Amino acid sequence: MSAETNVTTPPAAAARVQPALPDLKDWRFSVDTEGIAWAVFDREGESANALGRRPLEELMAIVEATEQGARTGRIKGLVLLSGKDRSYIVGADIREFEQFETEAQVIEAIGPVNAMLDRIEKMPVPVVAAIHGACVGGGFELILACHYRIATRDDSTRVGFPEVKLGIFPGFNGTARSIRQAGALAAMQNMLTGSMIRATAARGLGYIDELVAKPTNLRWAARKAVLQRRRALPAKGTKALAAKWPARGFLAGKIRQETAKKAREAHYPAPFRLIDLFEKQGGNYAGLKAAETKAFAPLMVSDTSRNLRRVFRLSEQLKGQAPKGSSFKPTRVHVIGAGTMGADIAGWCVASGMEVTLQDLKPELIENGIKAQAKLFARKFKTKATRDAAKARLIADQAGAGIARADVVIEAIVEKLEVKQALFKELEAKLKPGAVMATNTSSLQIEDIAAPLADPGRLVGIHFFNPVAQMPLVEVIRGRQSRDDEVGKAASFVTAIDKFPLIVKSAPGFLVNRVLAPYMMAAMSRVDKGESKDKIDEAARAFGMPMGPIELADTVGLDVCAHVGRILGLQGDTSKLDAMIAAGKLGKKSGRGFYVWKDGKPEKTAGTWNKSELELLGRDLVAPLVDEAQKALAEGIVESADLVDAGVIFGTGFAPFRGGPLHYKSSRSARAVAAE
Repeated sequence: MSAETNVTTPPAAAARVQPALPDLKDWRFSVDTEGIAWAVFDREGESANALGRRPLEELMAIVEATEQGARTGRIKGLVLLSGKDRSYIVGADIREFEQFETEAQVIEAIGPVNAMLDRIEKMPVPVVAAIHGACVGGGFELILACHYRIATRDDSTRVGFPEVKLGIFPGFNGTARSIRQAGALAAMQNMLTGSMIRATAARGLGYIDELVAKPTNLRWAARKAVLQRRRALPAKGTKALAAKWPARGFLAGKIRQETAKKAREAHYPAPFRLIDLFEKQGGNYAGLKAAETKAFAPLMVSDTSRNLRRVFRLSEQLKGQAPKGSSFKPTRVHVIGAGTMGADIAGWCVASGMEVTLQDLKPELIENGIKAQAKLFARKFKTKATRDAAKARLIADQAGAGIARADVVIEAIVEKLEVKQALFKELEAKLKPGAVMATNTSSLQIEDIAAPLADPGRLVGIHFFNPVAQMPLVEVIRGRQSRDDEVGKAASFVTAIDKFPLIVKSAPGFLVNRVLAPYMMAAMSRVDKGESKDKIDEAARAFGMPMGPIELADTVGLDVCAHVGRILGLQGDTSKLDAMIAAGKLGKKSGRGFYVWKDGKPEKTAGTWNKSELELLGRDLVAPLVDEAQKALAEGIVESADLVDAGVIFGTGFAPFRGGPLHYKSSRSARAVAAE
């Protein structure tokens, strides 16, 4: 239901005059008999509202018409609504960002928008935002310029600044206005993390002024706000004090230290430029607004931002792997295997709203697997009632009674071909028509597992990565016999649990393990030859990897690395690795591998290494990964270079600011040609 339809309105407001601006395409504008102007953002031909050039130009016309009406007394206030059912404003139109090539172009484009927001802020009559659904980025900045903000309590209604994930920070004066409304500490945390804030929390912070139960209440509440000339109050007391000097300098220093623990300034400069901006101008509202644009422009045209915007587009491509308009709507899942992987798959499906039955040979294994999901449920659900509801949806099922009712059945048992074949031969007759039959195998061929089946075309792979709750990618494996409709249903299931599906051809290692294995094995070979494991891992992190290859090997498990290496037929002397495995040094899970592990963390030796030397070593370390990604593309493991990059970024954490391994390779080649 949209914020505009099926609404019980007061009788006096029911009659509308002829729209004042009849030629609008992305907005609807009218003034009712009480003098309240209603502007409904409903971008033409789009499923969500984004602030592109035309919508902003039309909003400027609406602001002009409202100002004129206010001067004559015809308009007593303006209300901004969304005509979309599921969201309010999802930010600026990222597709238009690519038009900017210079800082001057960015500054020229931002100027009129900020001038318009200033006009809204200075409007002599109340301007009220009535919000249902996501209101983020530029949309959040727009409502912060309004005088009063009303939102629904619905869980889909959230506000936030995701700009830092695109290598920038708020550029429509959101820095100044968020600090004014929520105080420096909360506003800076919100901008630096890019997190989405529920409406109830946003009200507590000062971003939202009033909550209503549902969208149908928004118009009535907005009418009252206009007629009573309500205006939000800025942050006061200790909230406001943090923006004053010397508290601001102390706070900026602390925030800078904490940010440096999570991101390297050389890789992700935007958070550090935001902190600099706050430290210099955070106590001066007008000064901060003016300085924001100058600091924002170079970030917008930087390689980092361009590559992070590319990553965003890649994530959209992954979502597109699921067929549009699919009628497959899974609600029940059955997982066979209650080990770490199987239990975590079950837990994540439950956290995504599904009912899950979990099966294993022994009841204590199932019980332990269910107990292990308590931390996930505590993070995902904030009330006891919702946590209890989640626990009730995760059902122990040693006998496999849930198989017949499940929409998706996933096997996550031991990696032995004959065991999996026997299981699926038994399962085949038990599944209901239309249910997805999937294996979470990480190394076996789908067609080999399916060989004994009466209908081998039904089996697909749904390959999760560890830890399930953190890794956004899931490989959907298409065997030689797998039918397109089964692959499509599997991809739809992956999107239904809020993961990115990547359709991959059945081949040794699929995509992610295939590119990771030579990267890790080459690094382990370096250690065998006497190079410092600490230096190797630091060089990889300096390149931009989330962890070094030696720490990663320990985390994955050295026995698993050796197994995958054999599957892929990787050459080289593995005698030292085999000896470590024989001695029980398996990595993190055994407490000792290349590193000694204490409390889940490796004990490392601090070292001082030359920066340029680390940079060179980092490039050398990732070279096997990049080369293997190129080979995977050539062999058609996935259908495009973009999807190779997407899979490696979201499946391995490959330095996002570099845009993916193949993009990184082509960019380096282009720079080399330009330098000649």
